[in-house]
Order: sequence, then structure tokens, then C-alpha cells
Amino acid sequence: MVAFFLYCVIIFKIIFLKGKVMNKLNKSLLSFFVLSSIGLSAQAATDASELAKSKNCLACHAVDKKLVGPSYNEVKAKYAKDPKAVDKLAEKVMKGGSGVWGAIPMPANPQVSQEEAKKLVTWILGK
Repeated sequence: MVAFFLYCVIIFKIIFLKGKVMNKLNKSLLSFFVLSSIGLSAQAATDASELAKSKNCLACHAVDKKLVGPSYNEVKAKYAKDPKAVDKLAEKVMKGGSGVWGAIPMPANPQVSQEEAKKLVTWILGK
């Protein structure tokens, strides 16, 4: 996803920032790239949301309210400026943790692979 976005930015710079006049073809290309990236973002979010359901994450977490554990919005806010957040939180998803959000520990989730944990955390953090 990030690679595709960077590709779109490069194409945008080539087409528009080199002083070329925006014609119908350029408008069509830009529209295609923007709509494609929006579609891919929506698909990635849907996939991660389904993964969260299938791995039972939503039994303890919700997007916008605290259940047993913190809401995804709270997690996103807390770790917004942490460059190591994805790796750190993916480990917690798999191995569990305690003490960060209160007295109730997060149990380990051995059914979640490292790839799945990173996908979930990336979705939660909105990265």
C-alpha cells in the first residue's frame, strides 16, 4: 500500500510539477491513481477488520469505546508518535502484556501470526 502511494506521488510529480499543461489524459491518470489508492485503502481496512473479527480481538476491544481493553482510538492516540509502535504492539498482540492500560492483562494470542499481528496493529494505528 505504501509503495503504491509513493508510486502515485512520483507519477503526480512527473505529470504536474514538470510544468506540463494538465490535459484530459493527465486528469484521467490522476483520477485513476487517486481512486485506485482509495480503493486499496478501503480493501486493506476491510481485510484488517475481518481479521480482527476472526481472531476474536473484538471480544475485548472496540474502535471507539473501552470494553475489557482500550479502544483502538485510545491505542492509536497513545502510540501516534512512537516509530517502533507497530513492532512493539505486534509483540503484545501475540505474547500478551500487562500494566499499560490498567490491572487487567491482555492474554497471549498464539493463534495470531507475526504477519497478522503487524497487519492488525498497522490498521489500528492508521499507518
